[in-house]
Amino acid sequence: MKQLAEGARHLGLTMSDNQLNSFQTFYEILVQWNQQFNLTAITEYDQVQIRHFLDSLSCLVALRHQRYSKNDVPLSCIDIGSGAGFPGIPIKIYCPQIKIVLLEATSKKVDFLRHVITQLGLTEITPLKGRAEEVAQTSQHREQYDVVLARAVAPLPVLAEYLLPFCRPGGIVIAQKGASAQEETQAAEYAIAVLGGKLKTVLPIELLGLAETRNLVLIEKSARTPAKYPRRPGIPSKRPLKRTPF
Repeated sequence: MKQLAEGARHLGLTMSDNQLNSFQTFYEILVQWNQQFNLTAITEYDQVQIRHFLDSLSCLVALRHQRYSKNDVPLSCIDIGSGAGFPGIPIKIYCPQIKIVLLEATSKKVDFLRHVITQLGLTEITPLKGRAEEVAQTSQHREQYDVVLARAVAPLPVLAEYLLPFCRPGGIVIAQKGASAQEETQAAEYAIAVLGGKLKTVLPIELLGLAETRNLVLIEKSARTPAKYPRRPGIPSKRPLKRTPF
């Protein structure tokens, strides 16, 4: 895990041997399961370290000025569309005190997440099968999280409707984006405002060993999300929220 350790240092993160061993085990499980299930197209050892593990840990740059607990209570996070566990599991490995829910709609991926969590001996991390549009309408999850995370799920005007209903007022949404971050953010301004959010910043991220542009779109939850959002499954992607022309 040389690339991961060096890349983490570049982000200001120091990895312990135990953490690196956990990432090694995670990698081995990922490659093994990927032979039977299509979890990821990226399986090369160096590339997984950079494009999956390090990219996931880059979310911690956005939390650098926040404590991982408030009043000694660990921050609560939810990873929407977690897939093979990114960014949630790498964040949990590095910050074991954070409580994380991994929301994923595909059964085989949820099974994979459960297996990884068991094999790594992680606690206070829960895989949850479901769609964001439905889960966000339940009292157990609606506006209950300090941090809401997502990576490569949908364009930001759609993604905002998936994420903001989970975030408590005063919390933060972190959407991982590539070179299109600024363009997507402009397109999502109306949706963010309607859903109770306020754009904080678009934070450029430089990953050691990766030439591609990475950005973290940070959205503060400034007001309650209206009860009618998110709309029923499939509607946010078919009809993204946008200002109606007069």
